[in-house]
Amino acid sequence: MPESSLAPLIVIDLQTGMFDGRFEPPIHDAEGIVARARAVIDWARESGRKVAFIRHDGPQGDPLAPGASGWPVWPGLGQADDEPTFGKRVGDAFSNAALGEWVAGQGAGAVILLGAQSDFCVAATLKGAMARGLGVTVVSDAHSTLDTPAESAAAIIARHNAAFEEAGAKLATAATLSGR
Repeated sequence: MPESSLAPLIVIDLQTGMFDGRFEPPIHDAEGIVARARAVIDWARESGRKVAFIRHDGPQGDPLAPGASGWPVWPGLGQADDEPTFGKRVGDAFSNAALGEWVAGQGAGAVILLGAQSDFCVAATLKGAMARGLGVTVVSDAHSTLDTPAESAAAIIARHNAAFEEAGAKLATAATLSGR
C-alpha cells in the first residue's frame, strides 16, 4: 500500500466550545466546517485510514479545561469508540509524544489536518508535523478560526492556506478528498 494511502486524518480541537457559543461566538462557518469535516472523516474511514482527534486541555477555569462544558469533542463529528483522542496544552498537537507514536504506528510518512483554529493550533500542528519530517495535507476548507478586530476569519483562513502551501503543505478541499 503506498505511503500516501496510509496518511491518517488528524482532527484538531473541534471541541464543543468551538461550536456552542456559550463563551465565544462559534468559529467561522461552524455548520459548514462540521459538514465538511464529517465528509472527510467518513472518507478517511471508508478508505481505511485511521482518524485521531486532538483535544485542547485549557487551564482551570477555561471553557476548554478538562471537564468543562466546552472541552468534549463536538458530538456532531461522530467520533467512533476506537478513534483515539490526544490531549495537548499548547498549539502543536505533536507536543503530545503519544500522537507522534500513533502516527508512526500507522506506517505513514504523512498526515492530513483539519480543525481549529487556523491561526493557532492548526498552524502549530502543521509546523510540528513538518519538523518531524512528515508530509502534510491541509483540508483547506475544513479549518476555521474567529474574527479578530483587525481581520475577518475568512481572511485569516485564506492567508493561512497560502502560508501552509508556501511552507510545503499540500492543500485539498473536502470535496476533492471525499468526492462529496
